[in-house]
Amino acid sequence: MLDPAIRQLATTGQNFATICFHLPNGQIGSHVMWVDADDEHVLINTEVHRAKYRSIEDDKSVTVTIWNKDNPYQYAEVRGAVVDEVRGPEARANIDALSMRYTGHEYSNPIQSERVILKIAPDRQRSMGL
Repeated sequence: MLDPAIRQLATTGQNFATICFHLPNGQIGSHVMWVDADDEHVLINTEVHRAKYRSIEDDKSVTVTIWNKDNPYQYAEVRGAVVDEVRGPEARANIDALSMRYTGHEYSNPIQSERVILKIAPDRQRSMGL
């Protein structure tokens, strides 16, 4: 189960997250992302052609840090693994909802491949100031 305070941070406001993942050459990649959550998982929406997705296909271990945009000293870290993914209309609806939350309008960037929601199950979770 995802800590309720972390879920709240991930599902409200314009709080950004950084997802860190292993690249094929052994280095660590990180991207600042919009973030969402359900009761069990941190949710990250991306496209299947992107390097982060291809890297995560090879190594499902990730770390996600989410910070409060109004006070970056309030943050959460979730270490875990991508345990599931959702594609199709649900992934498209999610990116539109995230875009509304973060920008005030539906997602307008061209979709080059296919949207996918990565479901990250926590192995370890901690927070500061939440």
